[in-house]
Amino acid sequence: MRSLGTVGRVPRRALRRRLIAAGASAVALVAAGCAEDAPQDTWQPKGDNAQRIHGLQWPVFAIAGVVLVIVMAAIIWAVFRYRDRGQPIPKQTHGRPALEIGLTILPALILIGVAIPTVGTLLALSETDDTECVVNVTGQQWWWEMDYPVQDGCGGVERPIITSGQMVIPVGTNVLVRGTSRDVIHSWWIPPLNGKRDMVPGRVHTVRLQADEPGIFAGQCTEFCGLSHANMRMEVVALTADDFETWKANQLADYQAPAAETAQAQGETVFVQQCARCHQIDGLLNADGTPNISEPQLHVYSGSAPNLTNLMTRNTFAGATYDLVTENCRDEVWEASPEEFGARYLEGVTAACLNEVELREWIRNAPEKKPMYADPEELEETDAKTRGMPYLALSEEQIDQLIAYLLERK
Repeated sequence: MRSLGTVGRVPRRALRRRLIAAGASAVALVAAGCAEDAPQDTWQPKGDNAQRIHGLQWPVFAIAGVVLVIVMAAIIWAVFRYRDRGQPIPKQTHGRPALEIGLTILPALILIGVAIPTVGTLLALSETDDTECVVNVTGQQWWWEMDYPVQDGCGGVERPIITSGQMVIPVGTNVLVRGTSRDVIHSWWIPPLNGKRDMVPGRVHTVRLQADEPGIFAGQCTEFCGLSHANMRMEVVALTADDFETWKANQLADYQAPAAETAQAQGETVFVQQCARCHQIDGLLNADGTPNISEPQLHVYSGSAPNLTNLMTRNTFAGATYDLVTENCRDEVWEASPEEFGARYLEGVTAACLNEVELREWIRNAPEKKPMYADPEELEETDAKTRGMPYLALSEEQIDQLIAYLLERK
């Protein structure tokens, strides 16, 4: 049988180990949050809305830190001061009303002090009267569609521009994002630029977006939306006014059919036969000369699939899950100075920079690269409509031809 002294020492050693583990965990969390290369960092604001959030979270974080230190110090003092030494239970008495009232009023005052600037910031973030440009954002499993309607904003848009994965905006422009969803609830969040906004089916939610300087700003869906929720990402690309006009003109350029009897022409045929039922390429014609119009509502649960008209002007695919460019070429764009960024981004994806390995694997078997649906029985439950891109069973020759064709879509 252990002595009372031994019994008394065991909790102290266990408590010491727990305190050390808690301290190490806290240090690790702080270090992870302070990483300079974190692309989704709310502590490095790059726009007006993010700056408002940053200006609020610093004092709130400081107040919470002071409260944490005081509470932890009180707990540690009480644990050591009143630990069990085998003494009898002390006499029970009533509390001290003055202390209890004070400890009730003090937290209430702290909460009021935090609530007032918080409400003011939320109201400021909800303002959209000063926006100059409109982009419709639609979430679906598991990617984001960006639709620029005909408008005078954004320097004037003559006809709709539809893209996916990456939203391109002019620097210093207040952009009105109108968001919704085609299937389940998603949540739009670009940490360096704005706060979160849920995208709910049947409703339209708005948020203002603005970037101070050229660059790419990463985001993440923050509402669990199915198997590939963690793979549902998005990026905002900010360009100078002149570079934005160049991007816009490129998006509105007429379709250029590949030369006959080339690998690209064969790839166009493969695309029409295998991909065009869901994916739209504006200007693409059928063999009889009629416009090729996709019908994803017949095949995909959400009723939509990414528009691939100018795929190689983006540098991501599959809901921004994978890079279209190799790691070295990606770094050249992401790490470019604000003065050089526009030219490097507008260059698009070249044959030398194409991340052919990832793209080939995706075309060969998309559900293996990104979980789409739980099991084949779900296809029966959704009238054979898939959640995401299905397995196409293409030959390697067809994949070669398709990649050659897509590489020209810019």
